Amino acid sequence: MLKEFQEFISKGNVMDLAVGVIIGAAFGKIVESLVNDIIMPVVGAIFGGLDFNNYFFGLSSNVHSAALADAKKEGAVFAYGSFITVVLNFLILAFIIFLMVKAVNNMRRRLEREKPAPAAAPPPADVALLTEIRDLLAKK
Repeated sequence: MLKEFQEFISKGNVMDLAVGVIIGAAFGKIVESLVNDIIMPVVGAIFGGLDFNNYFFGLSSNVHSAALADAKKEGAVFAYGSFITVVLNFLILAFIIFLMVKAVNNMRRRLEREKPAPAAAPPPADVALLTEIRDLLAKK
């Protein structure tokens, strides 16, 4: 069983998947920072200094704080601002991935256009012989 597990792990697809997951996690952190540290402050400034992360309403009568972190300590809250931030993270990530896939597809198309057309393979010997006979008969 250990040998089978080693064979499974050493396959290229599993390693590629592992690398993809690790890079994806790191890329996710970059997008999260982009949204939280760059985009959301600009959006907040446009909407009068609003911070989406602190948009919530209490589901309990014990919740009286204005900050989400404090309100969560007081009771259940419906934190829709955090959801808005996560949706923006997703949309930005999806758009960046779309642009990357589009660029790769354009590069592939460009390479295919630049590649010379493959030379036509010569016909099989029997077809070549029949063509020769046909041409000889046509001359007579």
